[in-house]
Amino acid sequence: MGRIAAAMGSVSGGISKDLFHLQVPWGEKVIRAVVVYAFLLLTLRLFGRRELGQFTAFDLVVLLTLSNILQNAMIGDDTSLLGGLVGATVLLTANLALAYAVFRSKSFQRLVTGQPRILIRDGVLQKQALDVQRLTEQDLLAAVHNQGLEDFSRVHLAISEPNGTISVIPRAEE
Repeated sequence: MGRIAAAMGSVSGGISKDLFHLQVPWGEKVIRAVVVYAFLLLTLRLFGRRELGQFTAFDLVVLLTLSNILQNAMIGDDTSLLGGLVGATVLLTANLALAYAVFRSKSFQRLVTGQPRILIRDGVLQKQALDVQRLTEQDLLAAVHNQGLEDFSRVHLAISEPNGTISVIPRAEE
């Protein structure tokens, strides 16, 4: 009986060490999580609003693959439960801090989220804005159709919003 208890004690000691002993220093874990978070914010901002508001199946595959690729960069060699909780806490805290900063500062909000862009003005397609947003005419036409309009000529304004959605304002009935 004594041997079984000793064996159980060594197993549970190993489990708790694996669960709660950080294999990477705290500071490194925090830095890794913050750098990965900043990298994701910057790349999503640079690659356009489409990724944020209008996922295609391809966009979803890229996002899921990206999360898997960056997982190791964020946690390093640490596979402990505590290490994962520290990384998640840092990410959530960084996100909360960014949301607060965006709420408090209009200029910081424009830097992080961007500004709305007019895609159609009085039925005329704004090709340069469409190119900047990396949207096709078909993408825009789908948004127009979602508002019950047949074509661009029926649109007073179509605006690409900072959150990735496209707002469509129909022309006034004549």
